[in-house]
Amino acid sequence: MTNIQQYGWNENWSSKWDERWKESENNKQLVPGRIVGDFGSKYRVMTDMGETWGELSGKLRHTFVASGDFPAIGDWVALSMQDGGEHGIIHGLLPRHSVISRKVAGNTQEEQIVASNVDTLFLVSALNDDFNVRRMERYLIMAWNSGANPVILLTKADLCSDADRKIAEMESAAPGVSVHAVSALQDNGREKLLPYIGSGQTVALTGSSGCGKSTMVNWLCGKNLQLTQDVREGDSRGRHTTTHRELFVMPDGGIIVDTPGMRELQLWEDEGGLDLAFSDISSYAAACRFSNCSHEREEGCAVLEAVRTGELEEKRLLNYRKTQRELLYQSTKEVKFKRKSAASSKVSSSRTRGYGWRKELDEY
Repeated sequence: MTNIQQYGWNENWSSKWDERWKESENNKQLVPGRIVGDFGSKYRVMTDMGETWGELSGKLRHTFVASGDFPAIGDWVALSMQDGGEHGIIHGLLPRHSVISRKVAGNTQEEQIVASNVDTLFLVSALNDDFNVRRMERYLIMAWNSGANPVILLTKADLCSDADRKIAEMESAAPGVSVHAVSALQDNGREKLLPYIGSGQTVALTGSSGCGKSTMVNWLCGKNLQLTQDVREGDSRGRHTTTHRELFVMPDGGIIVDTPGMRELQLWEDEGGLDLAFSDISSYAAACRFSNCSHEREEGCAVLEAVRTGELEEKRLLNYRKTQRELLYQSTKEVKFKRKSAASSKVSSSRTRGYGWRKELDEY
């Protein structure tokens, strides 16, 4: 038997459950569970009766319009158990308190949920030749937009001869964000992470392929839960070790989510994450002569003045401009995609009215 409190269930989630399903006619048939494994059409779900396989009810699937509506690793769901608990049917989700998402790879304008209901997001970067401050700035935007607390982990500190310089460089690029250098191989730095991995707290790891996320999961959990692979010596790049998202309970009582490595991070939408990730630029911008200053060539631009005096790194400003343009372009694409999806959904709904199988979708 498993206690779902181990997986983060608390009074807050219980209250949300009562608000959503206490008065429901089907409440007695439904049990809460947390998605601990995402395998596409099926999910591994942890309930008080133990682990089970879950899949969406026809009615629930029919209500989803966008890919971001579907359950994701970390979600709390309502299930009706089948065949004595061998599998369950998912009938709904509790509202998420944080959502880590990105745009799917390629030209498709869809959101991909990396994980949900995460308290702390560990942004992982290796202290080898793959160390990249500009890339971390993009991850920070995703983290601030998610609602989770970002923390930067610099892994493989045992392989770096100038770790202090790189730590200082990363701290400069991430104002207000905690930066920790750790080495799983030497069992060094774990005590710094204890405040984030206490009982009931959920953390997720994200970063590029080969940065050491799976090794971190094994280290923090005290056993080999995830396969690991060596990185290539030539360019310090790694291959995808984790192929799907999974959630594990750590010895300290925290919950950890491992996610597949990212070859690229395409940002989805901005909920203020750009200004938070580049808070130093936002502070300088407040002193610009013009409120709509683009920080490119205007007179009285405090941001450009900070670059001129060396207070602000020019590469950081260039990355800010590039990312700002990307988010603006992405926002325009998203609006068009949502309009198209809404129109398509209306057409699909009108076509299904009156057909016999529609009644089946409305039944559990």
